[in-house]
Amino acid sequence: MSAVQSASAKGQPAATGAYDVVVVGAGFAGMYMLHRLRQQGLSARVYEQGGDVGGTWYWNRYPGARCDVESMQYSYSFDEELQQEWEWSERYAPQPEILKYAGHVADRYDLRRDIQFDTRVDRAAFDETANRWSVATSDGNTVTAKYVVLATGCLSNARMPDIKGLAGFKGKVYHTGHWPHERVDFTGQRVAVIGTGSSGIQAVPVIAEQASHLTVFQRTANFSIPARNAALTAEEREAFRSNYPEIRRIAREEMRNGIVQEVPDRGALDDGEDERRARFESRWSKGGLTFMGVYNNLAFDKAANDTAADFVRNKIAEIVEDPHTAKLLQPNDHPIGSKRICIDTDYFTTFNRPNVTLVDIKSDPIQGILPHAVRTSAKEIEVDALVLATGFDAMTGSVAKIDIRGRNGQTLNQKWAEGPRTYLGLMSAGFPNLFIITGPGSPSVLSNMIVSIEQHVDWITDCIAHMRDRDLVAIEASRDAEDKWVAHVNEVARTTLYPQANSWYMGANIPGKPQIFMPYIGGVGLYRQICNDVAAKGYEGFAMTAAKPLKRAVSS
Repeated sequence: MSAVQSASAKGQPAATGAYDVVVVGAGFAGMYMLHRLRQQGLSARVYEQGGDVGGTWYWNRYPGARCDVESMQYSYSFDEELQQEWEWSERYAPQPEILKYAGHVADRYDLRRDIQFDTRVDRAAFDETANRWSVATSDGNTVTAKYVVLATGCLSNARMPDIKGLAGFKGKVYHTGHWPHERVDFTGQRVAVIGTGSSGIQAVPVIAEQASHLTVFQRTANFSIPARNAALTAEEREAFRSNYPEIRRIAREEMRNGIVQEVPDRGALDDGEDERRARFESRWSKGGLTFMGVYNNLAFDKAANDTAADFVRNKIAEIVEDPHTAKLLQPNDHPIGSKRICIDTDYFTTFNRPNVTLVDIKSDPIQGILPHAVRTSAKEIEVDALVLATGFDAMTGSVAKIDIRGRNGQTLNQKWAEGPRTYLGLMSAGFPNLFIITGPGSPSVLSNMIVSIEQHVDWITDCIAHMRDRDLVAIEASRDAEDKWVAHVNEVARTTLYPQANSWYMGANIPGKPQIFMPYIGGVGLYRQICNDVAAKGYEGFAMTAAKPLKRAVSS
């Protein structure tokens, strides 16, 4: 079935002609973008390469997949009825429930009629004469739009590892970022999991319960905090619902990461050793990402950070029974929190199981994949299935797959060859009328993504309304404003410990990718104020083009 036939079969006519806005991606960003554009009376078409809405949560169906932001905060806030009616079942929602929520939103606002599924955007080129984008899609169609909005997601371009012999493996190969839609049962199988980032840490305990033997191949040990996940009580749900207006305000305006939590009033070294250990113990028992919020200087002061890192390393040593395995699982090459900290359910405990083996591929590298085994420098390990938990080409990877051409035919990939350059993470100079949602240079992956998505969508739709009201046909970031913003993003990053880690924040997981710190670490609240101030000053740092007046005919 062709993409056009597929769209038609789902009640979606294939797109032809011209739109006010083309949106790329139907995850949480693309869905809310479409909703806001409709409210403004604009014509919009959304293209989604998946078979339904959900974005990251459509693709990432691996065992144990769930959000690391608490359910009651990882949800839309734009409609009071929506946030009051949806019943989250657990503290941290599992993937199927988040995908069901995305589907509920699509149904509630009848979004699917303007979304074309199973369709990639292959090319987008800006016509400087018409001030319109020409957008070519994988179904062979080309449409035009005044604006293009990239809602492609930060963690949606799965990275396939370059391992010799992988294509010749005779068993099943799964990537956590492109998991099958049908249930995968590993019962009785010898399974290898390659990668111990967030996806691997969530998947390993679940796979270990099924597999006859599980071998985990670890390149880099990661810090992980127990999730302490549990069913939500009616009282807990009501506590959020009755206070949602204030909770949302605090998340947007006062929290660095858009997650409401206790705000620390001291640094780690302000407490004595016993008091500090008690505070860490309390947060460890509570579980979740708020562990890093126990003190206010863990992201900035190495000595303070060491106290938290040592606490977690000691916890790993207490949990993991084999001292050699425990030592391998203790991270020692980056400050805690400088990579996105993981949350888990029984990850470290899993290595006490007799059917689980850890292989350190720093000391015993993978040499290749054989038809029925993984070969390291020291041995061959027979396996029936491979699970690749090798992460994503984060923040820029999904954009890079599209041939985007701005002024003078320059491609975005050419411009970003030495690293992404944006103004406010929203636009890139030389690419008029092209907006990016939660792009590099914005808080993005350092935040509660839905808080950042809503802020960006609201800013973009307000900007489009501003232009329409004034008969403006093009908006573009100035190079000077972009240069200053890029410098500011890097300057703020250097005040923290984040650049000390070889993380995907830096692009370090992708061979050959320029290593610069991509997200803005200044905080969600401060960033929102900066964006609001820019708009209030007539979109300072952006160049706007007015429509040319029609020439009047001269009568003889």
